[in-house]
Amino acid sequence: MEAVTNEAPNFDFETKVVAIAIAPGEAYCLSKENLKYLKDALAGEAVKVGHQLKASLLALRKEGFDCGGPLFDTQVAHYLIEPEASHELSILANQYLGTQLIESYDPVKNVCERADAALQIKKHLTRELESRNQTNLMTAVEMPLIRVLAEMEFEGVTIDTGKLGDMSDELKKDSQRLQGEIFEMAGMEFNIASPKQLGEVLFDKMRLLDKAKKTKTGQYATGEDILTKLAGEHEIAKKILDFREDEKLRSTYVDVLPRMISRFDGRVHTDYRQAVAATGRLSSNNPNLQNIPIRTGKGKRIREAFVARDKEHLILSADYSQIELRLAAVFAKDATMLEAFKNGRDIHTTTASKVFKVDIKEVTSDMRRKAKEVNFGILYGSTAFGLAQNIGISKTEAAEIIEAYFKEFSTIKKYMDDSINFAREHEYVETLLGRRRYLRDIHSRNQTTRGFAERNAINAPIQGSAADIIKLAMLNIQQWVKQEKLKSKMIMQVHDELVFDVHKEEADLFKEHVPWLMKTAVQLDVTLDAEVAVAENWFGAHG
Repeated sequence: MEAVTNEAPNFDFETKVVAIAIAPGEAYCLSKENLKYLKDALAGEAVKVGHQLKASLLALRKEGFDCGGPLFDTQVAHYLIEPEASHELSILANQYLGTQLIESYDPVKNVCERADAALQIKKHLTRELESRNQTNLMTAVEMPLIRVLAEMEFEGVTIDTGKLGDMSDELKKDSQRLQGEIFEMAGMEFNIASPKQLGEVLFDKMRLLDKAKKTKTGQYATGEDILTKLAGEHEIAKKILDFREDEKLRSTYVDVLPRMISRFDGRVHTDYRQAVAATGRLSSNNPNLQNIPIRTGKGKRIREAFVARDKEHLILSADYSQIELRLAAVFAKDATMLEAFKNGRDIHTTTASKVFKVDIKEVTSDMRRKAKEVNFGILYGSTAFGLAQNIGISKTEAAEIIEAYFKEFSTIKKYMDDSINFAREHEYVETLLGRRRYLRDIHSRNQTTRGFAERNAINAPIQGSAADIIKLAMLNIQQWVKQEKLKSKMIMQVHDELVFDVHKEEADLFKEHVPWLMKTAVQLDVTLDAEVAVAENWFGAHG
């Protein structure tokens, strides 16, 4: 099955034709006016096969048709088989069928050939899924999730354009103020956005560094890392960073989001992609709602513009708390970490107590900050040099902290070593649900390439399991919403966070049930925790 729409941005597409393949080499194309004759077949329990099925489901939904029965998406199936390969239908057709999908001037022929190819490829992918033990992940998680994502995308998110307009004006005024102050400090006017001109001003004219780093092209390096180091001693560097933030927020989010509102329903509709991130995480595109800034006060304020659809609704955010650290404790079977989570103790304070050998009541905020960096840094393969850079200590002190950490949490070190050894033997690692991350570079002679594979061997099972768990939670929540015939809608997934547009009458019900469904998505040796809040906008619910 394949639906063809016109090329239109912002969910404003129109369905043109739908192709249905019913047997190898036998496919038919129907205009949207004739889709009514397939209404019962589409709603029936027969398996619906296609490539990028979510797009077809959305196209049919806009025309008032629902698809029943199980789904089989050849793109997602191949993603489970080879996560980092290309999943283009033309490539799969050549690989599995030995045929070339060549675009012709006849759109009917093109769409019929694509529908036919997807149908024929299914049997080959089914065998490969079985041979790699991916069938259950496919049928129980990824395929049902397509419908959930289609529902979320169709629902969309309401944006307060007035709020964004005010923010744009504020950011513009602030960047103009900063520009004037930068020019005054530099003693001249120049293009702050030009790395070449900026480097010449900072390092030739002002001589902020004796030996300034240069790029391969011979220009001075003026990236965020360089300016951040300078900002501690030179006010101009801090102002340049602030100027860049203002300009990026305006050009990437504040001025862009209003242009992405659909004429169809006045909302913003992202495109969630299942077959991109090798870890199993979803990605978001057009716009990327998973990349809305959260690290700075200005960036966080953009979330104020994500609002409920009307006065009868509120925004509810439910966020897994430290899920990756909890999963690390499970994979490593670390008694100290498991006990801390079980008893509701702060894991970073617990780590600081162990590493710095002080009573838990004597842990200072600085100790906790360092322990937090260690907890997350270790899982992502941080070195003593990297840790020293992140928390502003010497490399020697960082090495001592890491050594103390591994002495106190020897099971974490064992997990890391075991994961790398498993990857060396099998050339892949697995999540709790059996999702595989292939690491064929684990044997590379190139130290950098091999090191990257080794870090993935440690982190992929944890990050991938977190991705699997939130997908299960999404399925369970959507099933509950459908069964109870609730008015509220799930509208966004942002890594470990789910966002809902809840009817005020159902707010208390969602505050109780959503965290419970997230916590019970899987049974583990550690209790999962989810924090929930309700407000009129996303910032208020999860600032």
